[in-house]
Amino acid sequence: MTSPPPLKATRKEWIGLAVIALPCMVYAMDLTVLNLALPAISAQLNPSSSQLLWIIDIYGFLVAGLLITMGTLGDRIGRRKLLLIGAAAFGAASAIAAFSDSSGMLIAMRALLGVAGATLAPSTMSLIRNMFHDEHERQFAIGVWIASFSLGSAIGPLVGGVLLQFFWWGSVFLVAVPVMLLLLALGPVLLPEYRDPDAGRIDLPSVAQSLFAVLAMIYGLKQIAQHGASWLAAAIIVAGFAVGVAFVRRQRRLPYPLLDMKLFARPAFSAAIAAYALSCLAMFGVYIFVTQYLQLVLGLDPLRAGLVTVPWALGFVVGSLLAPRLARRVPPLSIFVGGLLAAAAGFLMVLLADRPYGLEAIMAGLLVMSLGMAPVFTIGNEMIITSAPPQRAGSASAISETSAEFSGALGIAVFGSMGTMIYRAGLSTGMPEGVPARVAEVASSTLGAAVAAAHALPPPLADALLAVARGAFVDALRLSAAVGAVLTLCAALAAACILRGGSARAEALRDDAA
Repeated sequence: MTSPPPLKATRKEWIGLAVIALPCMVYAMDLTVLNLALPAISAQLNPSSSQLLWIIDIYGFLVAGLLITMGTLGDRIGRRKLLLIGAAAFGAASAIAAFSDSSGMLIAMRALLGVAGATLAPSTMSLIRNMFHDEHERQFAIGVWIASFSLGSAIGPLVGGVLLQFFWWGSVFLVAVPVMLLLLALGPVLLPEYRDPDAGRIDLPSVAQSLFAVLAMIYGLKQIAQHGASWLAAAIIVAGFAVGVAFVRRQRRLPYPLLDMKLFARPAFSAAIAAYALSCLAMFGVYIFVTQYLQLVLGLDPLRAGLVTVPWALGFVVGSLLAPRLARRVPPLSIFVGGLLAAAAGFLMVLLADRPYGLEAIMAGLLVMSLGMAPVFTIGNEMIITSAPPQRAGSASAISETSAEFSGALGIAVFGSMGTMIYRAGLSTGMPEGVPARVAEVASSTLGAAVAAAHALPPPLADALLAVARGAFVDALRLSAAVGAVLTLCAALAAACILRGGSARAEALRDDAA
């Protein structure tokens, strides 16, 4: 007896998808839109250097640290309910942040934005599973979900630039308010509610362990990326890792764990997580060099540099929306391997950044990379939430987002440290004669410092210093791109091995049953 075909989505579900895509776009914008406003914030609020770092980082820290908790909380109290609570908090914190009159107040509101932002990704993706029961419609819906994040990241600097051109710095926060009000008005009508009827109580020690483990490791990695390796940063990372191990062991003993470790025994889930994590590791690690290359090597202003990266974001949008059609004709294994091989080719194109057509090579490489990765992210996330039981979809989607956040932080730290070593080595061996020792020491820290230090030198010597510094930075960029290509190839190999192994085990089980 054949099972009835899955129900098709109605207009209500498609409008509901648009409603939940908007806050996801704002969530991504909030990660990038603040950077352009930092000079104005510094002038008005006069934060210390440590306060400025917390204004920038605390949002991402709390988002990453609370994703697993919020995903499980949504499964327990209701995914729509948690989403609406988060939307209300996000809108209120954005409005207050816009009118902050002190650094402490702005840091507190950014922290609340991080707590609220952690509810958005797991709640919205797990709701998609409840709204779209047809496999192809669900894949397209997840493609829209992925595209909304990509679009938010792309337009964040552009929207911020336009607002700062005509309004005060607080206006960058007010963009979120009407979007969250729209979600609060339409969400109860358009979005279904779902909760796990058998969910147990949230284990508070697990919440504390997961929060400390993620925050400690990401904080330590960021310290290494910003200030170089140190014993303190290493100790913080080791402490976070140790607590993470204790967290995993605790989850194995709990009847209703915060993180269901049984999910990792499912080949589709493990393959998607591995591909997602390694891809984000490579992408974030290389991208930090690309943005500096555009402005400090090619000399583009921030607006033009932002426009250069728009095709990269649009590649994610197009690739995410086309992925469901591709999935109808191509099996997941081929999508993963083919997409990651294309992404590796994109990284290799970045190796041509030292040629006369470096800008064109960067743009083409980023575009190919995004077109390759987008189907992997879309189909991979669909595999993640469908391989998990329906009552654990929120937890599964939170694992996906946490792996992306953590891998991104790891990529920035590892690639940043590696690139700094290459840059300093290249600058020390090629330092022009006549550059004062103090200027040489400053220039050896970063390319931005070298550009600033060159202003204190006479034109011929300044040009010579900049030529060496930019050449050393391009070497660091090219090495990072080569490592990114290798990591992406490793992701393709890992996904292929896991998926093939899972298929082989499934066939063996079917043979035994027969």
